[in-house]
Amino acid sequence: MNLPTLSPLTRSLLPAVLCLFTACQTATIDPVAREAAEKRWAKELAEFERADATRPPEPGGMLLVGSSSFRMWKNVAAAFPERRVVNRGFGGSQMHELLALTDRLVWPYAPKEILVYEGDNDLASKKEPAQIEEEFRAFARLVHRRLPAATIYFVAIKPSPSRVQLLEQARETNDRIAAYCATRSWLKFIDVFTPMLQADGQPRPELFIADRLHLNDAGYALWTEVIRRELGLD
Repeated sequence: MNLPTLSPLTRSLLPAVLCLFTACQTATIDPVAREAAEKRWAKELAEFERADATRPPEPGGMLLVGSSSFRMWKNVAAAFPERRVVNRGFGGSQMHELLALTDRLVWPYAPKEILVYEGDNDLASKKEPAQIEEEFRAFARLVHRRLPAATIYFVAIKPSPSRVQLLEQARETNDRIAAYCATRSWLKFIDVFTPMLQADGQPRPELFIADRLHLNDAGYALWTEVIRRELGLD
């Protein structure tokens, strides 16, 4: 079978057409997943919208999105006084829900820096590290196409005493995402995992509140130190 000969103009436009086709295929939000996430997190989304209406955030700030380790970081703005911090952590969330709600949780703020904390609940729900990595990749691609000047930071899945059985899965997920981040200048991996381990490789219990899952003041102080260093603030 003879293939048609492409004109020079068509050949010159082909890379752009293919790039546009790829973007259309990948830079989308699944409407079914979005509907499910909106239903599950309706109360939290409404609270965010009320807060935005009361005090509209300025664009170009630092946005935190992810699960309860961010939601419970009450003094995060004081930890980063050089930044305009917007905390949109919604406790119990997973990476696929953040992806599905990107237009509700990211676009309204037009952030310069986006810190992501997901994966903790994903592993607890039996997700495989490869799936979490792929969902983060999809989120990163989606955000980068809309906000190409923004830097996305993935804060490592923490090692917690209550989920010590997931330690190796957390390590694998972190390693996968760190490797991916290393391939893109606009992606950064923040390793809070390593400094949260004892010499014997077990989680440091003094960094957690009584539930042995969420951070206490000492835990957030450690996160502040590590994240400020990665942001170039210290």
